[in-house]
Amino acid sequence: MQALAVVAVALAMSLTDPAAAADTPGHDAAQTHQNTQKKAGSRAAADKPFGREGDPRKVNRVITIDMSDTMRFFPSEIRVKRGDTIRFVLRNSGEHPHEVVLGTVDDLKKQAGLARKNVERARGAAHAAHIEPGANGHIVWQFTRPGEFHYACLIPGNFEAGMIGTIVVR
Repeated sequence: MQALAVVAVALAMSLTDPAAAADTPGHDAAQTHQNTQKKAGSRAAADKPFGREGDPRKVNRVITIDMSDTMRFFPSEIRVKRGDTIRFVLRNSGEHPHEVVLGTVDDLKKQAGLARKNVERARGAAHAAHIEPGANGHIVWQFTRPGEFHYACLIPGNFEAGMIGTIVVR
């Protein structure tokens, strides 16, 4: 019974601390290194044409975006520097749910089409936040490439009504 408890503790440590896992009897240090490399590679795989999830500890700037039932964002245009990590503070001052989804125009149009068909889309992704009426949320995003990108509410009818903003990255 004690041996089982020791194994359980060692397993729990290996799930939270790769260094501890390397010291666990029967654990392969090379496997720990491969797992660490996979995690680093998955971040590169998560890069999108408009950037990647930002590190909340490295935020350069905080930008508040207000959304309301007028089907507009305030501000409707944002300018940022390439490489900056932005914390978007999202406020829904409306009486209906809204969301902010970052992306390219083509990607947002595609996702809006899926939303109209009730197909699961970007909800829960690092570049999207669904905000209930009167609530706040946030997205932390790093813009890694220059260009013109967008943010939109993809709840059916909102995107079509013009609920889209522009992000210019220089």
